[in-house]
Amino acid sequence: MTSIGTGYDLQNSVFSPDGRNFQVEYAVKAVENGGTCIGLKCKDGVVLATEKIITSKLLKPRANRRIATVDRNIGVVSAASMHGDMYMMFTLKVCAGILPDGRHFVSRARDEASSWRSTYKAPIPTKALAGRLASYVQAYTLYSSVRPFGVTAIVAGWDSQAEVGVDGMVGVGPHLGAGGKIGGVETGGPSLYMIEPSGLYWGYYGAATGKGRQTAKAELEKLNLGSGNLTLEEGVKEAARIIYAAHEDSKDKEFELEMSWASSTSGPTRGRHVQVPTELLVEAERLAKKAMEGDDDEEVAGPEEEKMEE
Repeated sequence: MTSIGTGYDLQNSVFSPDGRNFQVEYAVKAVENGGTCIGLKCKDGVVLATEKIITSKLLKPRANRRIATVDRNIGVVSAASMHGDMYMMFTLKVCAGILPDGRHFVSRARDEASSWRSTYKAPIPTKALAGRLASYVQAYTLYSSVRPFGVTAIVAGWDSQAEVGVDGMVGVGPHLGAGGKIGGVETGGPSLYMIEPSGLYWGYYGAATGKGRQTAKAELEKLNLGSGNLTLEEGVKEAARIIYAAHEDSKDKEFELEMSWASSTSGPTRGRHVQVPTELLVEAERLAKKAMEGDDDEEVAGPEEEKMEE
């Protein structure tokens, strides 16, 4: 079968003879051209980081945020192309794709969080928010009157571990615990999900999207995040290093690093999603640049040592 749409990409609701939805594939391609975004799940919180390419010297530093707070404990970050002529592309929550798509996505996420809080009198769990947003994104792949979201989003947050009443306000809940929780089983804590343009979503220890995703994924795998030994502060420094490593393929372009984090209620953010403090961000960038310089020195020393051996 041909890899070209040949008419099957004109409507979102039409499959090609080999079972492909070309408009969703175009959205994925647009996401791949966006800036790199990553998320890390640490033992005491979550970290989000994004690479913002500087397209103009007139842009004000730290003013054009890509990471947005959805609820007090959850955020969204956008790794996006700033070119509107591309077909499609999109925290805590992180997104890679077309910026306006990402902003609409954030707006929808806030509506979902607000609706949950109004109904249940408690913050929305990160998993529930990811599921609702994935369903919303998937609905845009079903009808010919709409197009898929040009967005891949990383949703991260810290869910409360406290035992609360059924509705968070009244009642003591069943004998198993509030909301049917089983006693002695840990609930809440850090959560990290990535939502793709098709509406598919998965839970991750570490996730990456955007142009430098392959390099970022390779570096994330080296951290062995599944062991749960990485602290939140170490995660911030590793995230900065990974963004700088992923940017090496586009080193001719200047970029700005944006980061956010959310910790437990006893941690530095007290359960909230906030921007990483400037002092820690500057320190993380300094260490990242130092690490990149060390890698460059090793590459230069390698050929020289081989010549000396000869």
